[in-house]
Amino acid sequence: MSAAGRPDPPAAREPIDGDGVRSASSRAGRQRAPAPEAAPGPRRIAVAVSGGGRSLDNLARRARQLSPPIEIALVLADRPGIGAFGVAERHGLPLLRLDPAAFPDRSAWSAALFAAAEAAEAELLVLAGFLRQIRLAPGWAGRVLNIHPSLLPKYGGKGFYGERVHAAVLAAREQESGCSVHFVDDRYDEGPLLLQRRVPVLPGDDVARLAERVFAAEVEALPAAIELFFGRKR
Repeated sequence: MSAAGRPDPPAAREPIDGDGVRSASSRAGRQRAPAPEAAPGPRRIAVAVSGGGRSLDNLARRARQLSPPIEIALVLADRPGIGAFGVAERHGLPLLRLDPAAFPDRSAWSAALFAAAEAAEAELLVLAGFLRQIRLAPGWAGRVLNIHPSLLPKYGGKGFYGERVHAAVLAAREQESGCSVHFVDDRYDEGPLLLQRRVPVLPGDDVARLAERVFAAEVEALPAAIELFFGRKR
């Protein structure tokens, strides 16, 4: 009863259909909204390195910003004492060095490399400043990317790496250079192209200036290529 002495109004009741069943709209109003689907986790990759690790550092910094985000599940190295070790440690990335001298031949070493990537549950292997030729393991065709500091097929192949590439571009008086991301096969720099980024060769360029301009293109190209790779897998 109310304070004024009048009976309290009846409690509000749910609307009832003519057949005595509570209406669907009423029941729906009481049901919990379905939980949103969990966002897919980051895609796992392995990265192979032979040098200072600038491309590794770039990927580690951008990993969660990519679409889809990535997780560097393993860093693979073929040389001792390289700068990439410090990069991996700084980002808390697991690191494995596989000494080629410890294996009877390239095929055995390559098999160990891919076995490590498989054990890390990597979907993709990225060669980021990796200078050693590999032999693809079964199941890995189309799952290995390499970045190269030229507009392939120009200035690619055995012996063309690092400053040698930029020196050759300047010696040929090219008007442009750039970088290429391609799928890896069993030959140096000959797999199908995924993407390229172009930069001008400017008057007064030397090897160092051109190398920095090309690397700035690589900083954008490699993450974009990884996004393209996983976009193809959707």
